[in-house]
Amino acid sequence: MNQSKLLFWSITVALAGFLFGFDTVVISGADQALQKMWGSSSLFHGIVVMSSALWGTVIGALFGSIPTDKLGRKKTLIIIGFLYVIGATGSALVSTPWLFAFFRFLGGLGVGASTIAAPAYVSEIAPAEKRGRLVAMYQFNIVFGILMAYLSNFIFSNLNLGENTWRWMLGIQIIPAIIYTLLVFTVPMSPRWLMMKGRYDEAREVLKKINPDANV
Repeated sequence: MNQSKLLFWSITVALAGFLFGFDTVVISGADQALQKMWGSSSLFHGIVVMSSALWGTVIGALFGSIPTDKLGRKKTLIIIGFLYVIGATGSALVSTPWLFAFFRFLGGLGVGASTIAAPAYVSEIAPAEKRGRLVAMYQFNIVFGILMAYLSNFIFSNLNLGENTWRWMLGIQIIPAIIYTLLVFTVPMSPRWLMMKGRYDEAREVLKKINPDANV
């Protein structure tokens, strides 16, 4: 069993969970600043500005199985990475509530789809005896991402960055999103998905990488 590769691939994919937690919670630090800046009503601010990422999360979770099955787990995870990067970058740079909501919605799509693609991928590369522990890293990273979002917001709120503080709070997510996206290019495709598509030779090669000593 190639323990180091298996652990590295699992941690890489589990970073999608970290971004899930971070993206969902980081908006809390910008809440009051955004409402004050745009003079939004409580209804508009709640449903559009603050909840746009959650609407995306619901849609991503409902339909995330489509690209996961059609395009494959790895390609879907890459797309999710780009959604995180674009969502975080756009949210930090825009100056209108509707554009802000749009980019937050894109990030939410990534969050929702990751709940399908990431656990599926890890469960399909993990041997039976390690499957529970490795998949659980995704759930752990969600909570860890939430913790880091609160800590990040606290740090930025004490840096005296003025009216642009909220942009830094949201924009800092670009860094882990880029790291995740680059790393997920290095993971192999799911052997189970390859088998489902009749790509048996490619599936064998991946299984040999995971466990070179096994009779594939």
